[in-house]
Formats: sequence, C-alpha cells, structure tokens
Amino acid sequence: MAKISKNRKKVLELVDRTQSYPVQDALKIAREANFVKFDPAVEVSFFLNVDPRHADQQIRGAMVLPNGTGRSQKVLVVTQGAKEQEAKDAGADFVGGKEILEDIQKGWFEFDVIVATPDMMGELGKLGRVLGPKGLMPNPKTGTVTMDVAKAVEEIKKGKVEYRVDKDGNINVMIGKLSFTDEALQENYKAIHDTIVKARPAAVKGAFIKNLVLSTSMGPGIKLNIER
Repeated sequence: MAKISKNRKKVLELVDRTQSYPVQDALKIAREANFVKFDPAVEVSFFLNVDPRHADQQIRGAMVLPNGTGRSQKVLVVTQGAKEQEAKDAGADFVGGKEILEDIQKGWFEFDVIVATPDMMGELGKLGRVLGPKGLMPNPKTGTVTMDVAKAVEEIKKGKVEYRVDKDGNINVMIGKLSFTDEALQENYKAIHDTIVKARPAAVKGAFIKNLVLSTSMGPGIKLNIER
C-alpha cells in the first residue's frame, strides 16, 4: 500500500467528503489544505443536468469577473488595416494578419487567447484542426470575433473568463487566486454562479445544478451547497 504523505493526510482530515459547505467555509478549508509554494488558482466546477448533444442545451459564453482572475493572459489579435493599431493601443501582445497565421501553422503558440475581426475568420478557419483542439478558435459567443478589438482586448486583460459545457455536462471556471481576499473570491463566485443559472436551457426539467465543487491547484475538491 502506498504511503500517504503528511500533506495528503492533512488534506484528507480537513475535508468531509459526505458534506457540502457554504462557499465561505469551503474557502477556509481550501486555505488550510493548501501546501504548494506558489499562488494556486481557485476553480469552481459545475455539474449540470444538461445533454450537450442537443443544440438547445449547449451552454457557452464569456464574462468579466468583478475582481479579475489574477492571471495574466497574452492576447493575439488577428486583423488587418487600421484595426491593427487599435489592437496595439488597447494592449494586445501580438497583432498581425496572414503572416502571423503562417507562424501558427509552423508551431508558434506564445499566446493564450485569439481575438479576430470577422474578415479574418476565413483564413483562421483553415487552422481549425490546429486551433480547435487547443480551445483557441475565436468565437462570436465569447466576444473574440468582433470589430471592436479594443474592447475585446481590454476585457480579457481585466479578467474575462470563458465557460463552456463539456460532453459530460461539466463547466469548469477559474474564479481567482488563493491570494485573493475571501470577499473578492466570493464576489467572483457569485457572478459566475448567477451567469450559469441564467443560462439554464428551457428544456431542462428538475434540478439544473446537480453538483458544485470548489478546488485549488493540487488541492482537494470541496463540495459546495447548491443554492435553490
């Protein structure tokens, strides 16, 4: 039998797997259970009563968290003409047109998010097999295909998060870093929770949220109370 480390034993003692907790209590446990030397991300996982195989039950979107995520993201804007300067002025890390797409085709991926103007989507579409599996393809639903590139870049830099239900009905969203105050994390949690609840498909019968879990990088999963 594998020996349980002292840190792992501490974590197991702190979390009661049979219980669910108010978010403020879950954050307290997450802090006590943290043993990593870096500032871990805090995530919330929603297990939803949806069937993503049906188009009307696919949930996807993006929002700017009230207190950001604490994570710095490098933004690539794919555009041309006057929009290039607009993107640079807004703080985009990389800006370019067809030439930068050629770099991606060759294996360049020093960015986290792509924003594109609609006129460039034809060219970007050719890289679907490369960008799609990495979750990097821009999409109008998340505000990353737009003529207002300045607004898109600014929102991403402020702490915009994307959410999308996977094939099993899960949505995982980062709500900040453990170094955030409890108040900031709770405010971010409430914002994404309310957004997901409002996205409930009309076809869903019964409880919409089946399970809620808060976790940190390399930390335990802590069940949250499901608000009715």
